[in-house]
Amino acid sequence: MSQVHGSCDDRFTAVRDALARNLDGEELGASVAVDLDGETVVDLWGGYRDQERTTPWTQDTIVNVWSTTKCVLSLAALMLVDRGELDVHAPVGDYWPEFSAKGKKNVEVRHLMSHTSGVPAWEQPFSIRDMYDWETACERLAAQRPWWEPGTASGYHAANQGHLVGEVIRRITGRTVKQFVAEQIAGPLGADFQVGAREADWGRIAPVVPPPRPEADPDADPASVAMRTWTGPVMSAKATTTPEWRAADLGALNGHSNARGVLDVLRVVTLGGEAGGRRLLSQETIDLIFDVQADGVDLVLEAPYTFGIGYALTPAPSVPYLPEGRVAWWGGWGGSLVVMDLDRRLTFSYMMNKMGAGLLGSERAESYLRAVYSALD
Repeated sequence: MSQVHGSCDDRFTAVRDALARNLDGEELGASVAVDLDGETVVDLWGGYRDQERTTPWTQDTIVNVWSTTKCVLSLAALMLVDRGELDVHAPVGDYWPEFSAKGKKNVEVRHLMSHTSGVPAWEQPFSIRDMYDWETACERLAAQRPWWEPGTASGYHAANQGHLVGEVIRRITGRTVKQFVAEQIAGPLGADFQVGAREADWGRIAPVVPPPRPEADPDADPASVAMRTWTGPVMSAKATTTPEWRAADLGALNGHSNARGVLDVLRVVTLGGEAGGRRLLSQETIDLIFDVQADGVDLVLEAPYTFGIGYALTPAPSVPYLPEGRVAWWGGWGGSLVVMDLDRRLTFSYMMNKMGAGLLGSERAESYLRAVYSALD
C-alpha cells in the first residue's frame, strides 16, 4: 500500500487508509486536511507531483486549485462587508459605475457572489489569454447585457467571478485580489495560499493532470447559457503550467495551495470568524452566507444547487455525500473540495493534481469525506 505522510488523530485513521487506497488507484498526488473545533486533526499527503512518478508530493507541494479559489475570493468580499465598506444589497454600480450599463443598473453585489447576476461569462470571441488583461476583461463585462433577468436564477460564473467580485474589491480598496489575499488573508493567518503563484514557488507546484475528455453532446444548443459560459472562454488544464497563468490575477481559477493551506484560510468561516488568533469576520457577516439567493436548477451547471452569498449550501442533490445542516461548500474542476460545517465546527479540505471526470466532487473526494463523518459518528 502507498505511503501516506503527515499527522492524523487516532479517530480519523480511516481517512489515512482511504488516501493510501486511492494512491494505489486513481490518485496521483493529493493532500487531505481536517480541522475540528480549532484543532487540525488530519494533515495528510502522499503520492507524486508528476505523471512519471519521479517527484514525491511533499508537505509544501502546491497545486492549482481551480474554483476552490472562489471560496477565498468570497471571504475577501465578506471581510469588506464586515468592515462596513461593502453592502451586498447595493448595486454593483455604486462601486463600479461602468458596470451599470446595458441593463445592469439593478445588479447587486450579492448577485455577483451568488452566480445570479446574468453575466456568467464573457461574450465570444474571448480566450484564456484575454482574461490576463484585467482592465480590458473588466471593461468587456461592464459592456455586456445580462443573459437573463438578474436575481431570478443562478448560472455559475465559472471563469469570470474573480473579475466581477475582484473589480468591486479593487474599486473599494485599491488592491487587486492577489494583493488583498496576500496582505489581509494569507499573511495574517500564516496560510500557504496565493492567487497565482510567485516564481520562487514554481518548483513546488504539482502540475494538474487533465481529466478524460468528455464526449461531445451533438444535441447541445450553442446559444444556451451553459454552452455560452463554457466557451467564454474554453478552459484548458494545460494553460495552468504557463508563466502567464501563474502571474495572472484570476480570483475564480488560479489559487495555488494544498489541503492544509486552504484549511488554514477557510476554517475562519467555520469557527465563527476567528482562527489562529485573527478575527476576520463577525457572526453577523457569517450569517449572511446562509441567506439563500438561488435554489433550483443552475443554468450553467444544469443541475440543482442552492447558493447563499459567496458559497453553495446544503442539501446538494448533485453531491449527495455532503452533510446537511449549516454547511457552506465549494470545490474545483476535477474534484478538489472544501466543506465548512458550522454545526459540527468542522472544516474539510482536499486538493489533488490528477483531475477526475466531474466538474464538482469525485469518488475520491467522497471517500475522504465519508471517512471523516464516519469518525464523528
